[in-house]
Amino acid sequence: MSTSKTNKANSPRIGTRFRDWRLDGPYDAVIVGSGMGGLSTAAFLSELGWKVAVLEQHYTAGGYTHSYERKGYEWDVGLHYIGEMGSLTLARRLMDFITGGQLQWASLGSIYDRFFIGDKVFEAKAGKRAYRDELVSRFPQEAKAIDAYLVRIAKVRRLIPLFAAAKLLLPWQRKWIQPVLKMLLPREFNMTTGAVMAEVTSDRDLTAVLTGQWGDHGLPPGQSSFIIHALVASHYLEGAFFPVGGSWRIADTILPKIRAAGGEVFTYARVKQILVEQGKTQGVLMEDGTRIDCACVVSSAGAVNTFKHLLSPVEAARAGYDKLLPKVSPSTAHLGVYIGLKQTAQALGLPKTNFWIYPSNDYDGVLQRFVDDKDAPLPVVYISFPSAKDPDFERRYPGKATVEIVAPCTYAWFEKWETTIWGKRGDDYESVKAQWGERLMAVLYEKMPQLQGQVDYFEVSTPLSTNWFSGYQRGEAYGLSHDPQRFKQDWLGPRSKIDGLWLTGQDVMSVGIVGAMVGGTLTATAIAGVRRMGPLLAKLMMRRRA
Repeated sequence: MSTSKTNKANSPRIGTRFRDWRLDGPYDAVIVGSGMGGLSTAAFLSELGWKVAVLEQHYTAGGYTHSYERKGYEWDVGLHYIGEMGSLTLARRLMDFITGGQLQWASLGSIYDRFFIGDKVFEAKAGKRAYRDELVSRFPQEAKAIDAYLVRIAKVRRLIPLFAAAKLLLPWQRKWIQPVLKMLLPREFNMTTGAVMAEVTSDRDLTAVLTGQWGDHGLPPGQSSFIIHALVASHYLEGAFFPVGGSWRIADTILPKIRAAGGEVFTYARVKQILVEQGKTQGVLMEDGTRIDCACVVSSAGAVNTFKHLLSPVEAARAGYDKLLPKVSPSTAHLGVYIGLKQTAQALGLPKTNFWIYPSNDYDGVLQRFVDDKDAPLPVVYISFPSAKDPDFERRYPGKATVEIVAPCTYAWFEKWETTIWGKRGDDYESVKAQWGERLMAVLYEKMPQLQGQVDYFEVSTPLSTNWFSGYQRGEAYGLSHDPQRFKQDWLGPRSKIDGLWLTGQDVMSVGIVGAMVGGTLTATAIAGVRRMGPLLAKLMMRRRA
């Protein structure tokens, strides 16, 4: 996300700019937000013949899958790599279905992640056997521990479909099934990643390597649920991939399916309130005063935004959300740096491999010290090289390359500017941004010294950018925090406590592009019913790639 003016004329823009006279209702469903969850729900409902209006406040659809252009460069703000796209996995089948099979995926190669932990370097290799053998070669005395770890993440991953299916049940059904779930689900479901790892090994370097992707969900091992760790780790075991043409192509290929059923994705469409009368959803009220009547409203804006900001306080309290929301917390905020380079990725030797840079193997400790003192060492710096990952980048932007840097931060450091306007926050804000930018650029130059003197342009984003473009309140890129408490909340599912109001996206299931897509699939199933969605999903599972 940027904090400068966008060159909108050249940016990939998906959707139709909202105007009340462009509405073509009545609509069977109105979806608030065009992130992966909202678009997935819309795609499935459209396939069933529903006429859907998707309302996106940004100038382009896609949420964290959107791309933006500045100064002749293009960056992908939220998608850096995706697993499970190299074979006919469930994730690939779902992705192919909602995008009409129009997306191609480029592999990141044999090494998708490189971990710099203190003065040591480790690599994650694609393929379960290669991944395991690389670890054993570095930790020969820990072979049994490594195998035990792989068994544990596989066990949790295998039971995730059961956990997900339970979210489709009605409240009284969940009540009856709860004892069965407790019996079937392993105890790891209620443990932190750190607690599970302590049972697996006492080698701190091995633990650090195995949990080195914690930035993909935002919590270090001592705080994160082992559920999210197992989902992320197993997601990449067979390698990582990048959408050819850039991440904006995801929304671009979903849109035709929505339009084919008479629906539309509207941009610059900011929803002010979800309307509820006498306990039933009636539609939405737009910021410009337009009312869109619809008895089915789906929110892809996140649980906190939906139940605390889009619902009236009276209706939220009547449904009990004032008591439920304090049981969850927002995920971490982040800084971003978007860099444009004067030469091609190949000429500069940019890798497809992601860099994870840590000062030590004590992830929880270094994060806490950083939270307490922003001048402490950065707890993790993630560096991605999208122009090297995308084989189509050079055709679109000849002679250029891009780099993206992401690092966690605390929202409170930027809170004093939260009431200011994007692009007009003042010199003091720009000065603080510049300091963070230089600090993160120094990390890049340390690992890639050949890039010094090659930078044509770079800009910094803060949690306030996330708020402005994504509608979050505390810069929480990952929605709700993925701690064990979050996964115990039965109310976090597609069906809300208000008739006609539904939730979709990463807060339904889990973080990430695939997590939000699965959440969207669950929401569409809950809305349309298993009888209608069942045959469609069965047909999808029977498909073979052309």
